[in-house]
Amino acid sequence: MAAKKDARFATQCIHGGLSPDPLTGAVMTPIYQTSTYAQEEPGKNKGYEYARTANPTRDALQRNLAAIEQGKHGICFSSGLAAMDNVLRLLQPGDEVLASDDLYGGSYRLLTAVFGPFGIKSRFIDMRDPAKVEQEISAETRMLWIETPTNPMLNIVDIEALTNIASAHNILSVVDNTFASPYLQQPLTMGADLVLHSATKYLGGHSDIVMGAIITSDDVLAKRLYYLQNAAGAIPGPQDCFLVLRGIKTLHLRVQRACENARHIVRVLQGNDLVANVYYPGIESHPRHEVAKKQMKDFGAMISFDLKEDTLEAAARVMRNTHYFTLAESLGGVESLIGHPASMTHASVPREQRLSVGLTDSLIRLSVGVEDAEDLVKDLEKAMSN
Repeated sequence: MAAKKDARFATQCIHGGLSPDPLTGAVMTPIYQTSTYAQEEPGKNKGYEYARTANPTRDALQRNLAAIEQGKHGICFSSGLAAMDNVLRLLQPGDEVLASDDLYGGSYRLLTAVFGPFGIKSRFIDMRDPAKVEQEISAETRMLWIETPTNPMLNIVDIEALTNIASAHNILSVVDNTFASPYLQQPLTMGADLVLHSATKYLGGHSDIVMGAIITSDDVLAKRLYYLQNAAGAIPGPQDCFLVLRGIKTLHLRVQRACENARHIVRVLQGNDLVANVYYPGIESHPRHEVAKKQMKDFGAMISFDLKEDTLEAAARVMRNTHYFTLAESLGGVESLIGHPASMTHASVPREQRLSVGLTDSLIRLSVGVEDAEDLVKDLEKAMSN
């Protein structure tokens, strides 16, 4: 049965917004693999008419996402960037977005190369100091685009401080919560207007789907985004929705195990003579450790580090020699991944801008999975010694 509003997170993952199928009693939400629905007479139907507009499997996922983010509305899209695209469609030519200067390369590309020519201006700033962010707000600013932890430098932004500033200036606050997942932080409870996820990552959790999602408690914003979901048509299919629903049921278990594994790996990297810097908000010396501690349940399973030999060749030697860490794009799956942001996820970001935020040529990003921690540690130690 559907979870009560005061149910804890693990219960919401499994029951939030969900009930047995009313037609058959199926405990697991069925895959409604249909493009259209029979109508009793013109304009009279059972709540569904065309699958771009609505699908029962997608509806179940959207309710479940709203529950685990403590929001009212979930809106799903065919990818994380499709979700972001629809959020940016809330703006008008001449409007300005203030975005983190250390954010996902695809987000940077969408803001600059896609929406820039349509008159949406973007400026990329350091969001770690809320007072400085407030000073950057102009008469044209309409949206704060926040990532925390950031990709790939694992910087931490104070969500509550920035959403308070956004509210005071009557601008929208959007938090990309992909790296943390709803298990570790829930930005709507800290004042965010919109939360975005690449559901491809921790929500799906098994590297077998591509999807995006937006969650909000604002009825007006939700109505507009549901309209855009239907009008622009970048919807996910019912089977992908089913897979994300299944993934969410173990979200709390997977992310907690991955966080525990990450702590082991951080200690090993800190003791390795080849490593120059380790970026992880769980390290007490991390400049925003206390902010992370305040707003996150744990410190996540993403780790970045760079090498004293700061070259692509040095990084490539490490990445060529891992066994359990697979060299691949993406993150948040049960399997551990290793990647090179400068040539992979952030290749669209100019090198000068990359270097200005510390994204060096040798920077390596780890997405720590749920394998045995000792096997992962040995894998990295062997790769580093070759």
